[in-house]
Amino acid sequence: MTPGARIAAAITVLDQIGAGAAPEQALTRWARASRFAGSKDRAAIRDHVFDVLRNWRSDAALGGGETGRARMIGRLRAEGALLEDFFSGAGHAPAPLSAAERNAGRAPDGVGEAWNLPDWLVPDWQASLGSGAHNAAMFAMSRAPITVRARGDVAAVQTALAGEGIRADLNPRAAQALTIIEGARQLRQSRVWTEGRIELQDASSQAIVEDIAGRGAALDYCAGGGGKALALSDRGWRVTAHDADPKRMADLPARAARTGQKIDISVQPRGRFDLVLCDAPCSGSGAWRRAPQGKWSLTPDRLADLTLLQDTVLDAALPYVADGGVLVFATCSVLAAENEARVDAFLARHSGWTVLRQKRWPIDALGDGFFVAHLSAKPTSATQL
Repeated sequence: MTPGARIAAAITVLDQIGAGAAPEQALTRWARASRFAGSKDRAAIRDHVFDVLRNWRSDAALGGGETGRARMIGRLRAEGALLEDFFSGAGHAPAPLSAAERNAGRAPDGVGEAWNLPDWLVPDWQASLGSGAHNAAMFAMSRAPITVRARGDVAAVQTALAGEGIRADLNPRAAQALTIIEGARQLRQSRVWTEGRIELQDASSQAIVEDIAGRGAALDYCAGGGGKALALSDRGWRVTAHDADPKRMADLPARAARTGQKIDISVQPRGRFDLVLCDAPCSGSGAWRRAPQGKWSLTPDRLADLTLLQDTVLDAALPYVADGGVLVFATCSVLAAENEARVDAFLARHSGWTVLRQKRWPIDALGDGFFVAHLSAKPTSATQL
């Protein structure tokens, strides 16, 4: 496919999303109807679509409209591209720009448009992030880094990746983290991958596990795909994985088998654990650059529902914490309503519990935005990391 044809395909997908289709659904539908498209074509179209989703409001302003075509025009303008190179009408490219389209478009107006956030969320975003609010919004509009967790000697894994044409730089956010700089699309075909020497995992997510001291029996109470369960296992924990929706853990057995790890999967955990990790369902605001549709589907009512769910998850996990054990609450959110406020609400409901420590990681070039709090029933002096 030509670059123009890829733009035309992205416009088709964006129109479907604008009509209410989920991004992955729209992309899959297009791919099934376009068997002629190769893997590089599909990847390029996906990149175009997600770049626009991250910049949904500002691209509409720059493009002078809310159609897929207008938003794609806005995206290319933001990137400084020459529109005639893509909108030529040749080779399945979109039709040339009309005079009205050439004259349409304006700079984003107001914080919500400029930061690509819903207007209702801007005050919460600013209050939660303070002086870091602007930078967080800017990073949320760009592509996320691709980061792996090296198993074993990091330098040896880095060298092995280089031998397969994959450049990986050390990521200071976590000791085992490597950010892929070149060759990311070759990762799953590499020997390093098939030999189980790396796992895809954001550096901030890795840092949450690295911050957990000790060894013993651990319950990953909201395991999902199991990235943190596998990381805990690599650090010597005996891990049981649980999720309210067991289907979310469908890939975990295969992931554990590839890396030679043993993870017990439990629909109904029994007993008590030295560590209970609750990576609770949340808005995902710290990872919106990976799933940008999340920021446009979030509403005040949905956010309120999520905070109630987080309280419910913490209360449900509490009985599994052994005497002297630690309850770790984590989210990939940057919103205080889902983080510090939930910890305060938990402490108000459960006397005798205290915060051992808590920390935030920002949305930046190193990784996603995460929050973690370590809670214990054993009185101790609180420490802020």
